[in-house]
Amino acid sequence: MSNATRHRLPLTGVLRLGRPSDIWFKPALSAVVAVAPPTLALLALGRLDLAMYTMAGSLCALYGHNRPYAARARALAGVVLGMVVGLAVALVAASLTTDGVLLVTVGALMAAVQKAACDATRIGPPGHVVLVFISSASLFVPQTLGQVPSHVGLALAAGAWAWLVCMAPGLLRPHGPERRATARALHAAAAYAATRGTRAGHADAHVGARATAAAAVHAAWQSLLAVGTRPDRTRRALERLLVRAEVALAAPADTDPERLRAWARALRGTGRVPRAEILPDAADELLGVDAELAGPRRPPRHVLAPLAPLAARTAIGCALAGYASLALGVGRPYWALVTAASLYQANVSLTWNRGVQRVVGNVLGVLVFAAVAPLAHLHPVLLVLCCLAFNFGAEALIGRNYWLGTVCVTPMALLVTEFARAQDPGRLITERVVDTLVGALVGFVAAVAVTNRRAGDRIEHALAAVDRAREHAARLLAEPYPAPRSLESARRALAAAAADLRATADAASGEWWQRALPEERVVLAEQSAHRTLAATARRQGLVPSTGNTGSTTEDVRP
Repeated sequence: MSNATRHRLPLTGVLRLGRPSDIWFKPALSAVVAVAPPTLALLALGRLDLAMYTMAGSLCALYGHNRPYAARARALAGVVLGMVVGLAVALVAASLTTDGVLLVTVGALMAAVQKAACDATRIGPPGHVVLVFISSASLFVPQTLGQVPSHVGLALAAGAWAWLVCMAPGLLRPHGPERRATARALHAAAAYAATRGTRAGHADAHVGARATAAAAVHAAWQSLLAVGTRPDRTRRALERLLVRAEVALAAPADTDPERLRAWARALRGTGRVPRAEILPDAADELLGVDAELAGPRRPPRHVLAPLAPLAARTAIGCALAGYASLALGVGRPYWALVTAASLYQANVSLTWNRGVQRVVGNVLGVLVFAAVAPLAHLHPVLLVLCCLAFNFGAEALIGRNYWLGTVCVTPMALLVTEFARAQDPGRLITERVVDTLVGALVGFVAAVAVTNRRAGDRIEHALAAVDRAREHAARLLAEPYPAPRSLESARRALAAAAADLRATADAASGEWWQRALPEERVVLAEQSAHRTLAATARRQGLVPSTGNTGSTTEDVRP
């Protein structure tokens, strides 16, 4: 039986609120600080109509808050460059033609490129959506070729200011992002260790806790390695803590969850990083980190492989949504285009969830706009302040659920359209609702129609990668005296391959119209990898050896 017959379109749970991010205030405050000075300066000059261009650069402050500062500097520079290039292409197109079909086509192609670029670089939230919003909206702004350089210059200047805003906290807490990533890994590992590695009566909770912990540990290692330089004393201490988190995954029964939680709490402040002891015969364990820093850095296969179908879905869905909006006579077809672009996630099931969240958030958002518009129309200062408030609210709430953040994004976007001139709120509300429904419906239909039948092939590649990494580690374990550096590199490679397999399987499980997935083989491969990781950790002396050195609480046959 095909997997497609087992998929349902859920409504319950899609709108459930999650816990706020531990740094929810950072992107929210950064956005306000990045947007406020340029916008208020334009207000003082009586040129609020130019605020859209400065906001293009200012909104780059939403990116990169989980990255170490050295990596953040590079990532933000890339975001600013991508934003400015997209804006320049859109403004040039707007100056050359006013044909709606051509402009929608350009916008759809740009959205596909922006989606693929953001996924390939793993830039993180808010992903391609902000880039698509700015470039698509700019396509329908009256423009001449002579105005393009100055407008692009405004965006570039605001982007440079946003870069400074996001880098400024590094002066006070230079290792803040790495500390937070390590703390998350320790908390997740403690939650798994609390299960003592047993599946009895709680199979789903056990598997979910281990997958969550493994992903958090893998993300923390990526954060530490992203800097790309030889570790200093603080990063060495963080690496030792991550090794203890890995030990919890390999041998949960030998781990004290409360100690992991205490270390995690200590990392939240600005004090000294706690020093985690490692057994004497594991003195060379961290040599593998230097080997990774010296080696080539390649994105994992499961990140790069789906780019083609996702880009195709984005291009087709955005184009059809924009054409449908034009056919209905809506004055701003880019709203439908942006709605379609915002839907596309790793698979069709997640795309459906995002579509429901987008529609609910936009409908509630236009109601908020209806209530706030009379106040914003009283004075331009109030208009700007309302936009800043919604900007803060959007970033503060979107981590709990996408629809909740969209309740603030929608009135903010509607108010931005009034920077040039006041408009009829009733017409704005009607067009926004129509474009939201059109974009969500057409965008989802395109996601279903553009199939991704290679999801199963990617699982096969991921399974093969896990098998190769496990066999390599097993060969080293069979040697009487394996080199510590080689053994640690093999363990890290196996852990990364297992994390990639889980991410690939999760993405493929929500894809439609494909052959049945090898779920049993995935489970067996994960169990074999976990047993080998546990044996490797014991061989390295990371956990005390027991009488049964070849097995741990993970050694469970299905």
